[in-house]
Amino acid sequence: FFKQKTAYEIHERLVGSEMCIRDRNNIEEIASYIVSDGKGILAADESNPTCGKRFDTIGVENIESNRRDYREMLFRASGLKQNIGGVILFDETLRQDAKDGTPLIDIMNAAGALPGIKVDKGLVPISEGSDEVITQGLDGLNDRLKEYAAIGAKFTKWRAVIKIGNDMPTDQCIDGNADALAEYAKLAQNNGLVPIVEPEILMDGGHTIEQSFNASSRALASLFKSLKSKGVNLKGVLLKPSMVTPGSEATLKASIEDVASMTLKSLKENVPAEVPGITFLSGGQTEVEATQHLDAMNKMGGFSWKLSFSYGRALQAGALKAWSGDAGNIFIAQDILSHRAKMNNLAAQGEWSIDQEEEF
Repeated sequence: FFKQKTAYEIHERLVGSEMCIRDRNNIEEIASYIVSDGKGILAADESNPTCGKRFDTIGVENIESNRRDYREMLFRASGLKQNIGGVILFDETLRQDAKDGTPLIDIMNAAGALPGIKVDKGLVPISEGSDEVITQGLDGLNDRLKEYAAIGAKFTKWRAVIKIGNDMPTDQCIDGNADALAEYAKLAQNNGLVPIVEPEILMDGGHTIEQSFNASSRALASLFKSLKSKGVNLKGVLLKPSMVTPGSEATLKASIEDVASMTLKSLKENVPAEVPGITFLSGGQTEVEATQHLDAMNKMGGFSWKLSFSYGRALQAGALKAWSGDAGNIFIAQDILSHRAKMNNLAAQGEWSIDQEEEF
């Protein structure tokens, strides 16, 4: 059964390894590399319970060896090379070895995909009885960051959640989460790690695209005010926002062009030019929808940052279904993941078309 390794044990094995990417130790260089040449991020940081929910859909038992086999299948896909600049991991995965004993982070590094780590500790109500939440995990964070850096992580992620509804989001929720994101980001940079700041506007509900735009703009304005007040180096930060979309239960839907233009408007009004990259979450979109929206924004242009992706389900869904826990399906699943990674690389450069999907 899985034996957790200490930071020292893993660091010792990494030292001297040709597979370890050792020349990208400056946070500005790391941040820029992750989003260079159309690269984006594979979000594989599902907690063990969340991974279990995914496995339930394919009839696979949620045990450590199955989680390892699934993640190893993803990380060995040929499409990580040239298309994926970083992989966000859960704590367990950062410490795991592949079936043949190779550390999983060595496999990622060999593909040019830097290992990152989710460091927040989940959500709690912002006050008793409130429907709004704030992210916890600042207690003991500095020590965890030191350990993750010693293991070999190059970047980190912290997720805040903003809900739209009756009298929501409140300033208390937006500003409280912005302050926590900024405090986390500063600690990460102090430990030589690039912070990904993720203010997610949930799609849940019947809100309009205009309400989503308002919530997004308020969250981004507060976030960058807090980041600047904490002295965070914006050249060594990546932003992971939601796209501006109507709620999942909204009566009025939005076109690809509407989502792209309103998302860009919110970003242009609130995100400083020195931020090197914006890596969107897919937030309930289908695999192709997430690619279409990203491509549309890059075709519109008119911004200084790299607009890329940090997708979980929008990269993994097809591969997960194809794999279904059967080792005989690994190559098929890897081809599906590689295709999605390539499609999103093209979208991050404004060079995608629906014809390329049909060719696969």
